[in-house]
Amino acid sequence: MKVIILCGGTGTRLKEETEYKPKPMVHIGNQPILWHIMKIYASYGYNEFILALGYKADYIKDYFLNQKAFTSDFTLETRHHKTKFYLEDRPEVDNFKITFVDTGLETLPGERILRCQKYIPKNDKYFMVTYGDGVSDVNIDTLVKFHKKQKTIGTLTGIHPKFKFGAVKVNKENKVTEFSEKPILQDWVNGGYMIFDKRYFEYQKPGELEHAALKRLSDINQLSLYKHEGFWFAVDTNKEYEDLNKIWKSGKAPWKIWK
Repeated sequence: MKVIILCGGTGTRLKEETEYKPKPMVHIGNQPILWHIMKIYASYGYNEFILALGYKADYIKDYFLNQKAFTSDFTLETRHHKTKFYLEDRPEVDNFKITFVDTGLETLPGERILRCQKYIPKNDKYFMVTYGDGVSDVNIDTLVKFHKKQKTIGTLTGIHPKFKFGAVKVNKENKVTEFSEKPILQDWVNGGYMIFDKRYFEYQKPGELEHAALKRLSDINQLSLYKHEGFWFAVDTNKEYEDLNKIWKSGKAPWKIWK
């Protein structure tokens, strides 16, 4: 099953990092967040990816195309550009199969998904989609089983969002009785980690956000929600970028399910 990762946005609220690189390439530890997302899927055996590229697409292509040079010692003869790589001391390398699709600079996410359609094999009934900025400890195998059991066209992974401000409770006398720092809300929002069968493409139209297709599916009772109560974190601001790096450096990153 192919995994489409939406990597085309500009990440304007993270400009300190994204002025020179696309948002999925901001580093968590010593690897891009995109790599972390791919490792999550690959840990469950889903290692075939379609990257829907846009803003600074060449940066992502260059990273993977030159990974051999980045991860091994080598000798380069500059006159002939002859290169000898010393692979015996190379660390273990990820087993990813990646299709790079340049989906345009200003393209909306729904159309980015549409432009990846031709790279999904005809014999594949299902495909997965997620965003290039969020990590989670969601169990992908359980998600896939849930989707197949529901028999709907699409399934979203629902997560509880965090309120971005401190919340207060007051009594009838307008006195504060409780203060919560960024409480977790009880509503559900789309956390990515979505799975669809290929009928999805009948509901996604060019020039739209992906939410338009999701709304159409919900209107005909063809969209399910997999409720994930575990860890989920998306990087949208510099504060969130710093916080996720702190979690990684603690050595207790919940999404790190690989060895």
